[in-house]
Order: sequence, then structure tokens, then C-alpha cells
Amino acid sequence: MTWLETVIIAIVEGLTEFLPVSSTGHMIITQNLLGIPQGDPFVHAFTFIIQFGAILSVVCLYWKRFFQFDHTPAPAGSNIWQRLKHKYYFYWLLIVGVIPAVVIGLLAKKSGLLDWLLDSVLVVAIMLVVGGVFMLFCDKLFNKGSDDNKVNEKRAFNIGLYQCISVIPGVSRSMATIVGGMTQGLTRKRAAEFSFFLAVPTMAGATLLDLLDLLKEDAAWATPHNITMLLLGCVVAFVVALLAMKWFVAFLTKYGFKAFGIYRIIVGGIIIVLLLTGHSLAMVD
Repeated sequence: MTWLETVIIAIVEGLTEFLPVSSTGHMIITQNLLGIPQGDPFVHAFTFIIQFGAILSVVCLYWKRFFQFDHTPAPAGSNIWQRLKHKYYFYWLLIVGVIPAVVIGLLAKKSGLLDWLLDSVLVVAIMLVVGGVFMLFCDKLFNKGSDDNKVNEKRAFNIGLYQCISVIPGVSRSMATIVGGMTQGLTRKRAAEFSFFLAVPTMAGATLLDLLDLLKEDAAWATPHNITMLLLGCVVAFVVALLAMKWFVAFLTKYGFKAFGIYRIIVGGIIIVLLLTGHSLAMVD
């Protein structure tokens, strides 16, 4: 990958990480447009690792809420575990929410399904359209959230189950978890914010797993050039995501999912037509 290709892909990642349009799907599409060979272990790892750069923008933007502790006294008679859970309840909810993704993600990776999905731009296009059609109606189906409803253990786990659907490129982790939150009675804003928070341990785990896999397979990938590309991609994705995140929360709260659904259907439909008519997405073959 060249410097220019790295910056372009990282910008796409930063713009789409928190939008319900699938950042992984858009990176796969962008890689195909740029003519970057698919199937390369480093390209697969790059796709996930720079997402962690974008996710770190959550910690930066919401740092007061991300580093929050409950200093109120625990209920009388609480044991040490209950006192710890009371103080660190926010992080306990993140652990509960990430458990389903850890199980499903490991199974998908071990089976080779994840690598196969990452190489299929047709899967991305189909899921963009399917998800787009769903998003045209999901506001009416699930827009019954209340400010009185907060994330608890049951809701966190259920949102985590929805997040597992995003193992399929084109689904969108953001869309799956926000809709998951809305099905649990959360408002769009509260569901979106928990989606952001849940992304941190999810993508941290995925990044660590990909780095370990790369090192196990062949450490020859760790050239100064590739390491520089990873660092550059993470920095660019971080900055762009930081600028895009607040806009998205405001837009989603006010207008809902419909505009994103229309966008997904148009992009996915164009790609499906191109592929079915024998055209290549690569701008330069």
C-alpha cells in the first residue's frame, strides 16, 4: 500500500466508523476501487487495526464519561464483588456487552469465514442494500425510547448480541448496536453513545487479535514501511472520526436513519449492477 492509498482508506474509515453505513464495507469497496489486492493478510489486518484508531476518538471526545466511577456508597451488606461492581458499573456493562462479540468473532475467525467475507465485495454490496431497506423503516419500528430507560446488564448483553451481526461486512457495527439499543427501549442518542463506548473494547480486542495473528503467521510483514502505514492510518482515522462523531449524533437524534438507508441502497445497488454486468471496481487494473 502507498502513502496516498493509506490516507484515502483512513479518511473513509474515519468518516464511516460511527455512521450506520459499514466502515469495513466501505474500506473493502475503497480497496477494490484503488486496485489493492484482496486476500493479503496485512491488508486484512490493516482494515481492522486502523478502526481502533478511529475508536480512540470516543475516549478523547467522551473522556469524562468514559473514565467514570460511582463514588456513592454501595448498598449496605454488599460483599467485595458487589462493591467493585457498584463502583465500576460502567466498565462492567462494557464487559457484559462485548462477551457475545468475543465468542462469535473468534469462531468466525477460526473457521476462516471472516477472511472469506472480507474478500467479497458482493457480500458487502448485498448487505448494504438489505441494511438500507431495513433502515427506511426502523425509526418507526423502534423509535419508542424513553430518557428514563438506562443501560443495564440485560440491555448491554442484548446489544452485544446485535453487535455480532456486524461480523458480516456491509452490516455496520454502528447500525447493529444502535438499533439493538433502540429495541431495548433506549433513545436514539443514548443507544448511539453506548454503541460508541462498546466499540472501544470490541475493536481493542479485534486489533490485538489481528496483530498476534500477523506475528504468528509471518513477522516479515513488519517492515518499517508497513508499520508506518499502520500508524499513519490510525492517526488519520482518529482525527477524521473525531470531527465526524459529534455531527452524526446530532443528525441521528434529529433525523433518524432514513437518509443513511437511501445512501446504502444507492451505493450497494450500483456495485451489484457493476459486478453482475462483469465490470471491475478497480479504477486502475
